[in-house]
Amino acid sequence: MRLEFYKYQGTGNDFILIDNRKRNLSLSTEQIAFLCHRRFGVGADGLMLLEAEPGIDFKMVYFNSDGHESSMCGNGGRCITAFARLLGVIGNKACFLAIDGIHDAVINEDESVSLKMQDVKHVELGEGFYFLNTGSPHYVAKVENVMAYDVVGHGRRIRNSEAYAADGTNVNFIEKTDEALLVRTYERGVEDETLSCGTGVTASALVAALQGISTEKNKCLVKTPGGTLEVSFDKVLEHNFYNIWLKGPAQFVYKGEISLKED
Repeated sequence: MRLEFYKYQGTGNDFILIDNRKRNLSLSTEQIAFLCHRRFGVGADGLMLLEAEPGIDFKMVYFNSDGHESSMCGNGGRCITAFARLLGVIGNKACFLAIDGIHDAVINEDESVSLKMQDVKHVELGEGFYFLNTGSPHYVAKVENVMAYDVVGHGRRIRNSEAYAADGTNVNFIEKTDEALLVRTYERGVEDETLSCGTGVTASALVAALQGISTEKNKCLVKTPGGTLEVSFDKVLEHNFYNIWLKGPAQFVYKGEISLKED
């Protein structure tokens, strides 16, 4: 089977995108894992299907690079919005369905994409860390010298710990500098550090607000190994955030075809 795909990336978080509006494509876990494999396939942190959905612009179906359908992906949501415009599905605004519900998105004049995230109404405070769900579950801990930190080693240990082993969690390590919040993320499903994670950046920015280290009162500039993102939000009470927006680049890389072995 010959499969047409598009490659996008958002701050180094890269994705395979496929137009499945006709709903004539069904990929197995093994096929998705092959496509995402960086040596044998196309190579990506995840794969997304753009599907038609009655009463709304489109539906986003997201799979991690291990081939399993996953929870919300913030950078993926921004990339699929840019992809939808390329296909002519939308103009500069989108309203789409993802696994965690409805999302609005806007393509800005500078071609960056702003994605509205789900409200966060609960943040758990642990011993030296915070745990919250921004469409995906995230463990966030503040560390020193994050750029030299063993993100993979510590992230894998936490992700596979007794508390999180059953469902897994993404693990973020943060550090505040004079100009931005630095964030590095170990992602479940990829089982490695990624250059950026949109829901992780969102979670980290909200934790920074709780700790009083946001770069602005209701906004946080975040730097990841793959680039810079911005998170804006409103806060009610202590652990209740709403009107959360994730803004950053979403760039087309290339279009291609690949032969895919049928199961």
